[in-house]
Amino acid sequence: MPKHEAMLYEPLGDNRVKCNLCARRCMISDGGFGFCGVRKNEGGKLYSLNYAVACAANVDPIGKKPLSHFHPGALVMSIATVGCNFRCQFCDNWSISQERDIIGRDFPPEEVVKATMEHGCQGISYTYTEPTIFFEYAYDTAVLAHKHGLFNTFVTNGYMTPEAIEAIAPYLDAATVDFKGGADPEFYRKFSMVPSVEPIFEALKEMKRRNIHIEVTNLVVPKIGDSIERIRDLATWIRENLGEDTPLHLLRFHPDYKLTNIPSTEIRTLERAYEAAKEAGLNYVYLGNVPGHKYENTYCPGCHNLIIKRLGFEIIRWNLTADMRCPECGRQIAIRGKFHRTGLSFPYSII
Repeated sequence: MPKHEAMLYEPLGDNRVKCNLCARRCMISDGGFGFCGVRKNEGGKLYSLNYAVACAANVDPIGKKPLSHFHPGALVMSIATVGCNFRCQFCDNWSISQERDIIGRDFPPEEVVKATMEHGCQGISYTYTEPTIFFEYAYDTAVLAHKHGLFNTFVTNGYMTPEAIEAIAPYLDAATVDFKGGADPEFYRKFSMVPSVEPIFEALKEMKRRNIHIEVTNLVVPKIGDSIERIRDLATWIRENLGEDTPLHLLRFHPDYKLTNIPSTEIRTLERAYEAAKEAGLNYVYLGNVPGHKYENTYCPGCHNLIIKRLGFEIIRWNLTADMRCPECGRQIAIRGKFHRTGLSFPYSII
């Protein structure tokens, strides 16, 4: 693909530029790269080096994102490029997020949209690595997707600027924002090379203000990021700033990349975290990466009736009225979009 000029940057003089996509706001000298490794200053212009070079493209169930309250059961075309603005030592996609060469195949926006429709998907998810660092590619694809009646979702670390959210908001329908370690600032500094978590909270509030559907995840890492009090505090913040109906997914850690010496999260720890989040006032809390656990399911906040039963990414029982109400007590359940009976419970690759 030809070089693609970046969005949201400003000249600083002497051929230096400032990137305003992610909260790092990198100041880049001529010939230099941003922290993400995929944005380069050439003669005072900033270029996206990974534009339309997809290193992954899969058809996924939307529950894999995870999105449980947005078009449940839908299929999404999931795309990614190399690069990331975090350096998580536990990343399970490290082979592409930390890749320094621009690898992948040309997969321009019009081909993404065409493939999405051909494979029976209802939307597109920008995922696996951080969509902020392939923002121009995601933006152009999202605009075209809306024209064809498809929805768009980000799976993001949330470390983006208000300007980036303002630009994408008209075309971004839902976002999964991924916390790690209970949003502990020291955990972020030590294990992800992130100087501050505050921009993530500000981004969430901005997404909420712009009516983007939000679901939050938190990776519970044993020993170094499994504080129940921090999880309680995070749940309280979500309730107070995003609303009590915002889904929170508590994810089981599996050893990977540079943290292979830490065991998987104990189920009891996840259950205690679930209980703390519920006590903090959230109506919809889920455990992730524990297929078959009862806390994968959706229960009515009013009468506690089981209304959506899941097994991993698959919905195996749907018990809601056509207008998304509990059939027992009539309570409105906070779901955006409709139920799709696609039946796919596992991803498959198209490139």
